[in-house]
Amino acid sequence: MFDHLKAQPQDKILQLIAMYRDDPRPTKIDLGVGVYKDATGLTPVMRAVKAAEKKLWEMETTKTYTGLAGEPAYNAALAGMILGTAVSMDRVASVATPGGTGAIRQALELIKLATPSATVWISNPTWPNHPSIIRYLGMNMAEYRYFDAATRGIDFPGLMADLATVKAGDVVLLHGCCHNPTGANLDAAQWEGVITLLSAKGAIPFVDLAYQGFGDGLEPDAAATRRIAAAFPEVLIAASCSKNFGIYRERTGILIGIGPADGKGVLQGNLNFLNRQNYSFPPDHGARLVTMILEDPALKADWMAELEEVRLNMLTLRQSLADELRRATNSDRFDFVATHRGMFSRLGLTEDQVNTLRDEHGIYMVGDSRINIAGLNTRTVPILAAAIAQVAG
Repeated sequence: MFDHLKAQPQDKILQLIAMYRDDPRPTKIDLGVGVYKDATGLTPVMRAVKAAEKKLWEMETTKTYTGLAGEPAYNAALAGMILGTAVSMDRVASVATPGGTGAIRQALELIKLATPSATVWISNPTWPNHPSIIRYLGMNMAEYRYFDAATRGIDFPGLMADLATVKAGDVVLLHGCCHNPTGANLDAAQWEGVITLLSAKGAIPFVDLAYQGFGDGLEPDAAATRRIAAAFPEVLIAASCSKNFGIYRERTGILIGIGPADGKGVLQGNLNFLNRQNYSFPPDHGARLVTMILEDPALKADWMAELEEVRLNMLTLRQSLADELRRATNSDRFDFVATHRGMFSRLGLTEDQVNTLRDEHGIYMVGDSRINIAGLNTRTVPILAAAIAQVAG
């Protein structure tokens, strides 16, 4: 059997991690891996998470299974944080998942189960796992233009022209905030244009909300998702707690399906069914910590305060890098870095320039020049800016 297997292509980011790890230079800088880091290079455990873990250790009496959909209190708390009052909860079905990736996979499985002929539209570019999973499942896929390589902003005319060809019943995957890999986000007016167009086309929005709280704030980052939830009869939302709660290894996510109230039972049943087929009961440790934090006013306040510290730190790093690049290059070529949001920005460097940064300067970034802003600190910002100025001419 195994002799029929074919070698699979290696994940480029995992390859980059290995190259960085094996690089003996003490001055090396890792801007590739997509996790938040503080000024010391550590991905810290948030204060509220530590407090909740201690409390859970003291009070937990069993490790038995939760339900197929996960703990109801977790689903309710996280759905409430994401949706607010945008939609009546009698229209909302949900399941806990192993991280945001698990939620995306389950959503695609649901689409395939419901309408196998549907085309899933993804932005160009997008997070590489999106097309990878879609192809693996053998689903129809199409791309819509998103990023303007010249301005490093949104190619909104191209985006709208491509989405104008969407057919009724097609699914359009949208980044709720902090677009990965570009960092460029739709503004409120552009979101309204997309919503109006997709509604007229009879498309189904599928929102990937991996970075709520990392862009403009916990509430502002949910605004587009809430507007979509309120505007469409059917919506899918995949959300992750990896970033905003800092619990990457706990694999804590949720898939939310919004539909007619009289169809909620069937929708929930199908979500439960897919959980059963893929992993039976979802992991609970991270989900329980999130629930405890969101349900405890003191823990929630401390978590929100620390999350805001994280967000403001990334904004400060963005502005500092943009300023240093302006000085180093004597141009405004990289001013866009300050206007992007979230952990990532795509710098517009060539692959050869990226390779030169790695080989000659020990600066590691993804081949398309996506950098993780959170991988920087006050010491490395000017080093990066000087190196970019040198290789970019």
